[in-house]
Amino acid sequence: MIKFMLMVNRQGQTRLSRYYQPVELSKRSVLEADVVRCCLSRKKDQCSFVEYKDFKLVYRQYAALYIVVGVTDNENELSVYELVHNFVEVLDKYFSRVRRLQIMFNLDRVHIILDEMIQNGHIVETNKSRILAPLNALDKMADG
Repeated sequence: MIKFMLMVNRQGQTRLSRYYQPVELSKRSVLEADVVRCCLSRKKDQCSFVEYKDFKLVYRQYAALYIVVGVTDNENELSVYELVHNFVEVLDKYFSRVRRLQIMFNLDRVHIILDEMIQNGHIVETNKSRILAPLNALDKMADG
């Protein structure tokens, strides 16, 4: 099960966070800082899977952004690693070559995409067309 997903820049600033298990607000900033420090301090030739406390971290770097996913011990790391890549491909398809600023200024759209892919900590959809269908419908309504 997926516990959380974070999108952070190289400076460790959180650009997007989504939690699928309750975490107190006071503990979120500490958790995020610790998780980000753990992932950013690793070298490029090291594995993208890290054992962290009572769960695992799966992370992937895209240019200046890191996407970090916290998962339970029984979750398949490779499937989560591919989910991260699929998420970026969906963002790329929707935004036509996604950039960091597009993510920051369209967080509502990014959350819709994430919600279409993951619900209650479980992967429910990976098909790009099905994931983007609600956003395309919203865009058509806005244009029409």
